Amino acid sequence: MRALRFLALLGTSVLLTASVAHACNVCGGKGKASRFAAAEAAPKASQLFPNAPVVEYSLDIAETTLSPAGKLVRALTLNGSTPGPVLRFHEGDVARIHVNNRLAREETSVHWHGLLVPNLEDGVPYLTTPPILPGQSRTFEFHLKQAGTYWYHSHTGLQEQRGVYGSIVIEPRTGSPARTDLPRIDREEVLVLSDWTNENPSEVIRSLLRRSDWYALRKGTAQSLLGAFRAGHLKDYLHRERARLPAMDVSDVAYDAFLINGRPLQHLAARPGETIRLRVINAAASTYFYLNSATGPLTIIAADGIDVRPIQQNRLLIGMAETYDVLVTVPADGAWEIRATSQDNSGHASLLLGDIAATAPHVAPAPGPLEIYSMDMALSAMLDDLDESGDLTDAEALAGEADRPLPPYKRLHATAPTTLPAGAPVRELTLKLTGDMQRYLWSLNGQTMAENSTIPVKKGEVLRLVLVNNTMMHHPMHLHGHFFRLLMPDAGDPAYSPLKHTVDVPPMSRRVIEFYANEDKDWLLHCHLLYHMMSGMARAVSYDNQGSDHQPALGEHGMDHPFFWFDGTLQSQMSTGLATLQRGRENLNLAWESGWGRVDRAEYEIDATYSHYFNPRWTVFGGYRLTDIPDGHDAVIAGATYTLPYLVNATATLQSNGDARLGLAKTIPLTARLGLIVRADYDTAQDFSWMTGLTYTLTKQFSLIGSYDSDYGAGAGFFFRF
Repeated sequence: MRALRFLALLGTSVLLTASVAHACNVCGGKGKASRFAAAEAAPKASQLFPNAPVVEYSLDIAETTLSPAGKLVRALTLNGSTPGPVLRFHEGDVARIHVNNRLAREETSVHWHGLLVPNLEDGVPYLTTPPILPGQSRTFEFHLKQAGTYWYHSHTGLQEQRGVYGSIVIEPRTGSPARTDLPRIDREEVLVLSDWTNENPSEVIRSLLRRSDWYALRKGTAQSLLGAFRAGHLKDYLHRERARLPAMDVSDVAYDAFLINGRPLQHLAARPGETIRLRVINAAASTYFYLNSATGPLTIIAADGIDVRPIQQNRLLIGMAETYDVLVTVPADGAWEIRATSQDNSGHASLLLGDIAATAPHVAPAPGPLEIYSMDMALSAMLDDLDESGDLTDAEALAGEADRPLPPYKRLHATAPTTLPAGAPVRELTLKLTGDMQRYLWSLNGQTMAENSTIPVKKGEVLRLVLVNNTMMHHPMHLHGHFFRLLMPDAGDPAYSPLKHTVDVPPMSRRVIEFYANEDKDWLLHCHLLYHMMSGMARAVSYDNQGSDHQPALGEHGMDHPFFWFDGTLQSQMSTGLATLQRGRENLNLAWESGWGRVDRAEYEIDATYSHYFNPRWTVFGGYRLTDIPDGHDAVIAGATYTLPYLVNATATLQSNGDARLGLAKTIPLTARLGLIVRADYDTAQDFSWMTGLTYTLTKQFSLIGSYDSDYGAGAGFFFRF
């Protein structure tokens, strides 16, 4: 046992030492604190713009209990509610916002999403702005250079999922000419879309990291052999498995509710004939929404806060962190539904508009069923996107619109030219959006932010980013501190390319964006799917005038967070299990097998290993094996696991005494809940052994299991997961 304790201590020391060293780098130490102190002492916006009106708000971030999904759970609030209050300004105002951290043990932060603010006011803890410690406050102050629909949210941990978000509305500067390309707008309403889970978000990300299929099971998107056969896509299913691709899903998490302004159902009284401007904000942590209306097509007049030429769309796909301003006109007679449907069809939130006393509202049509076994639907949407022209009339676009369309980027045109400064040098950089659901590790160009943190940029250049999505999930990419031009092929006059701060990059496709580097210091670029960002899909855009030895202080955004879990079986003839401490690509594992059926005494084998994950196909490991199985030997072990076609895991192990083992293992989902386990091993000391069994999922934590093992015979019991 001394060897086992030594390995555990050594591995833990490796992980902790790396974490502490990395934390010193990412948090910035004393130098970062002194830089913040000097920056905080500089003149504020109210001093730099003494004639600008000062509009002041106070936001209290606190913890309470809420029940948007029918169950009281702990949540975070802003001024007692989620979402927080609407912050209203005029272009040219100075915003002064006091953020008070009423949490007992947590830091917090607020990022002003889409606003062009000084670096110090951007709100990314440690990278741009000091975190707000428990019981402390910070006053943000910035001059508002723009009008439009924006929002704010925490950039600390998973607090955004827990409720720290709200909306911002900035009216055009007083005296600005009104738009002449719009009908009369009678009034406006802010719609903040969000997703809600009754689980602690830390448990959500732990479930994702451990490759749990519970969320897919809850949503009805778990794939199986029988499901593929019934859907007529067995060939597609087998082709995907042969290609070693995991099951496709458009959303990672099963949510308990989807909300508009904090509730699944809202009512807004309105008179027939009224034209209402809806300022729609997708503040969800990991849900794309399809927005559509029973009143007819939506008229889009602004995207990400910036005016665009009006276009019509039947169903609008809105990525996380995007905002759209749309117009709807209330018909006569009754209530009319505005529906936000989650992209995976697992639920929706509704606004009933018009006569709210009506007993039978006009329902907005839901999107068609999601094809989970075939890529045809996703590929057809991408092909439509490639084939579509940006010069289509509304009638042509509406007639050809897919049931589950991509965002209408090709048809978005700015109302004024967006060309960047002539003569500025242009540098092009390709960023591949990479990652996998097998380990839930998300990255850019194959590296997480902890592994490669920085994109250097030179002030005065135009940086053109080619975003290439090599995954089967959508990624909403957001750039802080800048607006970028979205360059779409065949979209019409490129001088009127739309300005955005967030762009959806669909699966197996690309987007090209460019921006003028007119800032300084460090700004975050990241996927706005919260769990992807926290798993590594981010970079700091770092201006090169900070010195050749400058390293951005990344805070927790640049850290691999450790998570622990274990799986095990307790059966009448044997027990198996695996306990894991994971951080990034590194694991400490404790695997065991103990059997007492058909033997004179209980036998055991325990492997304590350190493993490194390279990619979905390769993992290497080393450690120590303890055993009292006949012909077995305690020994140092080393080996590798390789994923074969059809997602069969092959593991080769060498022992320091010269023994070797080759194993094959696979779990086959016969139905969504019923799985077939197959495992075979050849050991040079113990010859051939095998096991097969059936599991039936009861809950997230427990399954029933029955198995037959060549050494220990038949038995049954429980499969437990923590």
